Amino acid sequence: MNRSAWVIKEHGAVGSPRLEELALEALQEGFVRITLKCMALNHLDLWTTRGLPGIRLPLPVIPGSDGSGVIVEIGSHHPLPFGLGLGSGVMIAPGLSCGFCFECQSGNDMLCKSYKVMGHHTNGTASTTIDVPIQNVLPIPSGWTFEEAAAFPLVYLTAWEMLMEKAHLGFGETVLIWGGSSGVSTAAIQLVKMVGAKSIVVVGDDQKAVKCWDLGATHVLNRNRENILERVKEITANKGVDIVFEHTGPATWTTSMMACRRGGRIVTCGSTTGPDVSLNLRSLFARQISILGSYMGKRSNFAKLLACVESGSINAPFRPTIDKVFDFKDYPAAQQYLEAGQHFGKVICRVSNSSVIN
Repeated sequence: MNRSAWVIKEHGAVGSPRLEELALEALQEGFVRITLKCMALNHLDLWTTRGLPGIRLPLPVIPGSDGSGVIVEIGSHHPLPFGLGLGSGVMIAPGLSCGFCFECQSGNDMLCKSYKVMGHHTNGTASTTIDVPIQNVLPIPSGWTFEEAAAFPLVYLTAWEMLMEKAHLGFGETVLIWGGSSGVSTAAIQLVKMVGAKSIVVVGDDQKAVKCWDLGATHVLNRNRENILERVKEITANKGVDIVFEHTGPATWTTSMMACRRGGRIVTCGSTTGPDVSLNLRSLFARQISILGSYMGKRSNFAKLLACVESGSINAPFRPTIDKVFDFKDYPAAQQYLEAGQHFGKVICRVSNSSVIN
């Protein structure tokens, strides 16, 4: 049996992966085989395609960290988590760890020395079929489509780790969220509202601003018309925000530092405008600001996220925001669309014809 997959054989321009037919190997013990229905793109797909300076990635590699589909084979006699089985619709947790080291055993699997992200360090979801460890399959919330399920895992896990685990977001606090139209920021807007906190969301145009309001943003600022720092000071009575939700890098870093209150926290998971920023150490320690790095999140937090979704007690529309759905054959065009930055929420590729969960 074969599968079709988009393959990066050498780093190149966004949109350069090539579609290939690959042989399916025997399913390993402890893995499940999933026929993919949908996969979602992340900026990680673009970085994997281009390559990252100073970081050697294994090539060839199939990109794609997020996906959803149907279990068609189980390589184990043990029961699957959440009561799943053959024919179950599932979404995929993208983080892989050894499962045996101290960090894995203590629940901090993303700190495992062998931690890998599907589609970046190992083959991912830009494929018609994928084999994943049993512990990496998650149930799809009732009423969700395969598109929504594919859009959920990476950005919601990342946003939860940043806000809840690292920054310890509390009721009534104020969060400055950069890049409000991105997948991770749309997740953050909903999480901030869920805990009764307030968000100041930054976008680049009025249409995106309206969508942020609809998601539950408290304030929305247009970076092309407003001085973000002045508006943050105005909104917070010159105090500054409790938390800055960063994933942009040098383009926003100076403002992030100045917008953060004394004793506040800056949490960052990305660097879409570059990896290097300047830092005034005197300002950092005198104002007692905490800078927190965050990468993916604990797999166990998916249980908390799913409980929030299923509880029906969420104040915000707690489900993924989907911007556009491409056909699988148009994956390179989907990469280019994501790079253009005009999207709001997640960009999806529909791998098969069906988007309805049986």
